[in-house]
Amino acid sequence: MERKAFPVLYVGNVRRAVDFYALLGYEQTYQFPLEGDPHYVGLERGESSLGLADTNWPEAQLGITVGTAPRFELFVYVDNVETQVESLRAAGYTIVQEPANMPWGERQAYAFDPDGNPVALATPI
Repeated sequence: MERKAFPVLYVGNVRRAVDFYALLGYEQTYQFPLEGDPHYVGLERGESSLGLADTNWPEAQLGITVGTAPRFELFVYVDNVETQVESLRAAGYTIVQEPANMPWGERQAYAFDPDGNPVALATPI
């Protein structure tokens, strides 16, 4: 039987990352530990899921250190790119690329998440 798969993002501050992804429509569904500052949070947005884990996790479990360069790019479809960009800008997040029409038929912008990873925001034209 096939089971669900989802990415786990290593983040420097789980709470701060939850706040950022909440602005994109993600809702927290799980937290560990259940009380206090979380080391891991599960998020859902429609059929999409993300895990957010503190950067200490891979070192403690796998013996690897998370680097400082961008570690992923997330592509998120939103209802209105301009509205989403202004929401992120008002919350103090860096907009890397302003909304623009792309030749493949989408209006797209980029923002940095709290750890400096690029997040594409797109709406079909």
